[in-house]
Amino acid sequence: MELDLGAVRAFVTVADEQHFGAAADQLNLTQQAVSRRIAKLEAALGTTLLHRTQTGARLNESGAAFLPHARALLALADQAVDSVRIRNRPLRVDVNDTRLPATELVREFHDSNADVEIDIITSNGLRSGRTALTSGSIDATVARVMGTLDPVIKHLPAYLGPLHVLVGRTHPLADRRQVRLPHLRDSIAWMPTNEPGSEWADFYDCLAREFGLTIDTSGPNFGLDHMLDHLAASPDRFTFGGELLRVPWHPEIVQIPIVDPTPVYLHSLLWKQGNRHPVLPRLIDHVTSRLQPFDPERQWMPPADIRALDLAAAADEHPAPDSSGESLTNRWRVRAFRGGL
Repeated sequence: MELDLGAVRAFVTVADEQHFGAAADQLNLTQQAVSRRIAKLEAALGTTLLHRTQTGARLNESGAAFLPHARALLALADQAVDSVRIRNRPLRVDVNDTRLPATELVREFHDSNADVEIDIITSNGLRSGRTALTSGSIDATVARVMGTLDPVIKHLPAYLGPLHVLVGRTHPLADRRQVRLPHLRDSIAWMPTNEPGSEWADFYDCLAREFGLTIDTSGPNFGLDHMLDHLAASPDRFTFGGELLRVPWHPEIVQIPIVDPTPVYLHSLLWKQGNRHPVLPRLIDHVTSRLQPFDPERQWMPPADIRALDLAAAADEHPAPDSSGESLTNRWRVRAFRGGL
């Protein structure tokens, strides 16, 4: 006999929703169409699968026995379709903003891989990126890892972003070629983009606590151009930038590196285990092969980021077989990254 996958999908959806109407909404079908599909499946199997009531539906003994196999059948069918579709579409990479270092990392990869098609998607950092990864709507995202991730999400360090400051020409620090973090204690870091709960707000909160800095997150956020206009007129405010941040030219703004130590923002590349897009391993290899070492004598990161590096170093000592299908010839050079640990 041949099973109708549409009927099997209807059965699984009703089993999950325990209601024909709710299942119909999920499948974008009429309730009558869902009923017909399940009736067809039951006729083919020669048994009923559901107890039907006025308030809904629940599995009977045959339905409970059939359900795990039905789920496996649909998963296999979906994988078969994806194996063809995924090869014929661009690699979808999520970034928080096209001005940020994440976009530069992907652009550099594209420049050296002219045969690759890439779709850049902008979202809201890790919070939306991890959901998009698990749902399969994106293939990779670049973000600072924070908190507990779904076990299916894999990540590798991609870039250590050295921080700079952006100040107006009337600011007392404007004539310096370098600044140290204690020099910033008499000024206010204006950062209306620091959304509560975001991974970047957490980073700057850690930085402020460690070095006694003051951060003002009041807004609204009208974008970087507006921020530069505001800073150009302020003698006591600054904001943080970075080495790869694309800052629009402004005649009254100067960008100054921070030294002794240089705060560095750890960008990681994240993807879903099992993603079979043929370009994904090339992106992972490209990004991780360009990683620069972390120098604890000259650079600073939050303790949580350093612990993450130590955990990654331990994992690299005893790598498990990679079940995601990537052939990672450059399995992130953690010893070089951690200065030989």
